[in-house]
Amino acid sequence: MTDTPMLNSPMEMEGISVVGEKEVENEKVRMKKQLGLLEGVAIILGIIFGSGIFISPKGVIQEVKSVGLSLVVWVLCGILSMIGALCYAELGTSIPRSGGDYAYIFEAFGPLPAFLYLWDAMLIFVPTTNAIMGLTFAKYVIQPFFPSCDLPDSAARMIAAVTICFLTFMNCYDVRKTTRMQNMFMFTKIIALLIIIIAGLVYFFLGHSSNFTNSFENTTTDPGKIAVAVYSGIFSYSGWNYLNFMTEELKDPYVNLPRAIYISLPLVTLIYVLANVAYLAVLTPEALMSSDAIAVTFANEVLGPAAWCMPLLVALSAFGGLSVHVMTSSRMCFVGARYGHFPAMLAHINVNRFTPTPSLVFLNLLSMVMLCTSDIHALITYASIVESFFIMMSVGGILWLRYKHPEMERPIKVSLWIPILFVLICAFLVVVPLYERPIEVGIGLLITCSGIPIYFLGVVWQNKPAWFQNALVAATYNVQKLFLSAKEE
Repeated sequence: MTDTPMLNSPMEMEGISVVGEKEVENEKVRMKKQLGLLEGVAIILGIIFGSGIFISPKGVIQEVKSVGLSLVVWVLCGILSMIGALCYAELGTSIPRSGGDYAYIFEAFGPLPAFLYLWDAMLIFVPTTNAIMGLTFAKYVIQPFFPSCDLPDSAARMIAAVTICFLTFMNCYDVRKTTRMQNMFMFTKIIALLIIIIAGLVYFFLGHSSNFTNSFENTTTDPGKIAVAVYSGIFSYSGWNYLNFMTEELKDPYVNLPRAIYISLPLVTLIYVLANVAYLAVLTPEALMSSDAIAVTFANEVLGPAAWCMPLLVALSAFGGLSVHVMTSSRMCFVGARYGHFPAMLAHINVNRFTPTPSLVFLNLLSMVMLCTSDIHALITYASIVESFFIMMSVGGILWLRYKHPEMERPIKVSLWIPILFVLICAFLVVVPLYERPIEVGIGLLITCSGIPIYFLGVVWQNKPAWFQNALVAATYNVQKLFLSAKEE
């Protein structure tokens, strides 16, 4: 995986460059710093407001069984995200490199843990999240056509696949055009949530508050179920750390990274809690748990003739969130390949578009695999357990680097109790579901461990046979030619 083509390879002569090695007009080909504070806020809000708030309330309440505890879970998830964001502000400004968690784990704990994070990210939670967002978009698109029957599974998966492929193409084509599109969708998402919040609160203040009477009745006391409920809530907040994947493309990251976090997270927490109050003012817990498209069910109850707008707004919200996730996660794959932990082909960028095209296409293919199932809540649990472990490791890196490198420049330095508290909470969320979701945890552990022999085979083993190295170079060249041919057509 560390075999990088020579500088004068045919790929470079045809317009594709390996970052950090090819020079064009005396400048290295690299990502441009073209994202400001507004784009940073749009990226965070764009991915957080993608699809989770329109599907996760069902997953939370079906685990905790009560209105009161479900709202407590949403508040706790917001607080946990805020604590994590503070930690990532220190990580992102003290280690200002793209790649997010991968770069932080690499800096703190070395190449093997970083490789295992990248391995799990590429095989589990990045393509799984793409699949979840694509399926959410698809289900809200087709829901109006099947108001009183189950949604066709094959149609939802087909629409999700086409959507993921289209957004991969858009992210390959132009970063600026894609971010402008995401800015537009950010406001669409906020409009959809504001409609839900205003309509629900009006409904509540008109006297429909029976769902909040004895709100903690039937509350579960099982820590495992509460932890799984937190995973559903955390999925809706996921994205608070994704701007860290694009630090190298952010203008003045020491200022704009923490500002984007401080603006986004309090706003998200307030909107999510109010949205859940609105849902529960209109829908009973049983209705919430039985709906595959919560916002559509909600709109049918309170919006009357205007209910048609809700599936459209939610679909656009999921569409924009998926676009942001496709863009940011590809940078993590790109940086991992640049460090030699994935094939060198994935560290290439298009010298005309300045986009990591091979990484985008690679993740697109893996996302297609995840569409083999359409069970969104199983995918959420499966991805979140593994991702929480590595987020815990990233924040644990703050503690280790404080001890190992106290002299490191830290433009933002949080109080020590903040990363300690975050690590302890994450440890609880990782350990407790072992008995509640043993299959999901077991599969995640198995995939993680399978990366160890791959690491030694692909990264540590330097003296590979000539036929093996030639095959890698030939495969890289042929794939790049396909990219060039597609672009010319």
